[in-house]
Amino acid sequence: MVHRLVRGLTLQPVEVLQKAMKEQRNILVCLLCRVIQQGRDSPVMRPAVLVEELRNLAQESHQPQLEESDIASALALCQSCVVLKPNRLLLAFRMGPKQWTYASADVECLSIKAVTVSQYLQLKERLAGPVEANPFAVVEINMLPFNQESPIMQNKQSIGQGVQFLNRFLSSSFFAGDGACQLVDWLCNIHCGREESRLLDSRIITDVGSMRQALANADQILQSHDDTVCFADVAMLLQRLGFRSGWGKNVGLIREMFCMFLDILQAPDADTLEKFLARLPFVQTVVILSPHGFFGQANVLGLPDTGGQVVYILDQVRAVEAEMRTRLEDAGRSASTLKVLVVTRLIPENRGTTCNERMEAIEGTENSFILRVPFRDETGRVLKRWVSRFDVYPYLERFALDVETEVVATLQGKPDLLIGNYTDGNLVATLLNHRMGTTQAGIAHALEMCKYPDSGIYWKDFEKEYHFGGAVHGGPAEIAGQPGGGMGQYEAFTSFSLPGLYRVTDGINCYDPKFNIVSPGADQDVYFPYTCKERRLTSLHCDIKELLYGDGNGKTSVGHLDAQDRPILFAMARLDKVKNLTGLTELFGRSERLRGLANLVVVGGVVDPGATTDREEQAQCTMMHELMDKYKLHGQMRWLVAQGNRVCNGELYRCVCDTRGAFVQPALYEAFGLTVIEAMTSGLPTFATLHGGPAEIIKHTQSGFHIDPHHGDKAADIMADFLESCKEDPSVWDAVSACGLERIRSRYTWGIYASRLMTLARVYTFWRHVSDLSRVENKKYLEALYTLLYRPLMLKVPLTRDDPDKDAAATSASAPSPTPPRK
Repeated sequence: MVHRLVRGLTLQPVEVLQKAMKEQRNILVCLLCRVIQQGRDSPVMRPAVLVEELRNLAQESHQPQLEESDIASALALCQSCVVLKPNRLLLAFRMGPKQWTYASADVECLSIKAVTVSQYLQLKERLAGPVEANPFAVVEINMLPFNQESPIMQNKQSIGQGVQFLNRFLSSSFFAGDGACQLVDWLCNIHCGREESRLLDSRIITDVGSMRQALANADQILQSHDDTVCFADVAMLLQRLGFRSGWGKNVGLIREMFCMFLDILQAPDADTLEKFLARLPFVQTVVILSPHGFFGQANVLGLPDTGGQVVYILDQVRAVEAEMRTRLEDAGRSASTLKVLVVTRLIPENRGTTCNERMEAIEGTENSFILRVPFRDETGRVLKRWVSRFDVYPYLERFALDVETEVVATLQGKPDLLIGNYTDGNLVATLLNHRMGTTQAGIAHALEMCKYPDSGIYWKDFEKEYHFGGAVHGGPAEIAGQPGGGMGQYEAFTSFSLPGLYRVTDGINCYDPKFNIVSPGADQDVYFPYTCKERRLTSLHCDIKELLYGDGNGKTSVGHLDAQDRPILFAMARLDKVKNLTGLTELFGRSERLRGLANLVVVGGVVDPGATTDREEQAQCTMMHELMDKYKLHGQMRWLVAQGNRVCNGELYRCVCDTRGAFVQPALYEAFGLTVIEAMTSGLPTFATLHGGPAEIIKHTQSGFHIDPHHGDKAADIMADFLESCKEDPSVWDAVSACGLERIRSRYTWGIYASRLMTLARVYTFWRHVSDLSRVENKKYLEALYTLLYRPLMLKVPLTRDDPDKDAAATSASAPSPTPPRK
């Protein structure tokens, strides 16, 4: 198959390089040798190295046309570049979502060969050590046979819009058969809350014919009533026809529902079906799972493993409850039956938070609660200490069983919707779904293979500290990346290898209709434009001024700002390798031009490595101090510890706006980018990584700017160019700020999010009941892989002990011949 690629290229990248090996051998061999030389010590290289070296070669050889050649176009599509000894390169090219080709380039033989994905992975596995000689001893996973009978999208523009595709695809065949009968039967049997709260009386409405007749009779009766007449005034009339409450709170809404229902029975239409299902009141209880970290509403931000995910979920809950309440009330049902539970871990050693309380009402809601369930060890004792998100896996199965008991008791039944968050939350949601059979949604937030690009091939090295071997579950977020550009975080799991464990040749399919983009927003009570003067929290301005312009070092800050009249470049994130605050500090330190135009304020982590138990945070903290000393930044940079007060943070964004500054999100990879949304909602021009979700949030040069954290000098120049333009013409800053605000208002609000999520939940619940959407054979295969491959890895993760010395002494005293300790 021929793909039309960048700049009119019509050949496959491998074919371009094969042609170049014949016609431009000197150039290509020289290029490959340079890359191989660079990769001697670090064989997994950045794909951009190929293009950079070609540019250098073009300049040195005075052949500028190389930068616009077919070779350059082909190399721009490279997503993976691996150096193998002695003189070999492995290349993976991406033309678009799920469009990959692979090549092996041998400099000694002067050959470039196309290889299959299985061959590519097998060759790449050599980096991890000796490859298994017996091909029958390698577990090779291919999910393609399980998906061949399932509806799969073909158009890349449809990626992330699964529910629209599913509705169109299934509706066309469903109603051509006995779909109308199944729909009526489903409505007669579905529970909307309590057992007695069905929508139809199955004693009166028994088939499609009686359903049509009942709808016609009901419409005739309701025509004589005003649209504003409430359901209670016509309830007896409708009940005689077989209709119970839940069709609308007044005559006007009831007639709209009945009209849609009749249209579906007579001339089914996918859009009408979606609108009809979206208004049915059968999602009344939601359970959101987020086990790790300190999950609370106060004094938790900045504690280990506790950051944006907590903020995200709390805002999500408020929006979801409000949407559920509106839909229930519009349907004519009492909102007293709705309940949202955020299930997390109970931590007895709570560090001054509420994380030791079993149940906590969520502020700003009426029926939403945090339900905390403790981790227990193999003896059943409650674990008191915090556990890193990388070490929670041995506890999750027991935790899932305990959660099931607590949830069923609290809700008096099974939930209508399960939502998993991050790896641990999605694993628990999957285990619960296995037992409950409930509709399940997953939100990845960040899949580790995208954050740590070498974690697949070197998984055994990462396993010692991060335990990525068990990190497999995820959900709708940034799915397939940009056509012709970087891949999305789910597409990274299309094909990959964990040497010695298994090899995946066809895994996640980003065209699967289960993927849906549901973009969140920011709390508009906390994050609002800096121009809303009457809403500004001026009482906080003195404290914020001290934060930004305070003197010298202390327990909560490092550095100061000498030139206080300059704009502020502002960044706020966790202090870890992927969030790359140290990378931002270095690019700022290296750029004299940028340092002459702005100050840098970084909020994140701790300023004392001894103040945290997080291994990665300790290393990044030490590096930050070294960089500030190396570039002598103490008069141009202010580094603050993580700020836990969201209200203050909201005003902090706006105060940075007052300096005519900008927000910088420099992550090596960012699945979505909630701080980007917060900054833009405040009116702050934003520079954000082009690797991940922010590339979609921001329209480059209009509503903000994309930067590549792997090219710090270029990123610094982009920021400096903008600041210089604003200095010459202040309207430039105003235009970017206004465009960013409009971008957020039109696409990224919690109201839009909650409405979409509730519609998706209803549509998927319907199709899951009346079709083979659950893919039982696929599910059973994955369960076998979990039991045989992942579960043993989870059980090898070292257990956290409240008092290791005491436990060891007790074990020695009670067991004369102890079994080897579990690792």
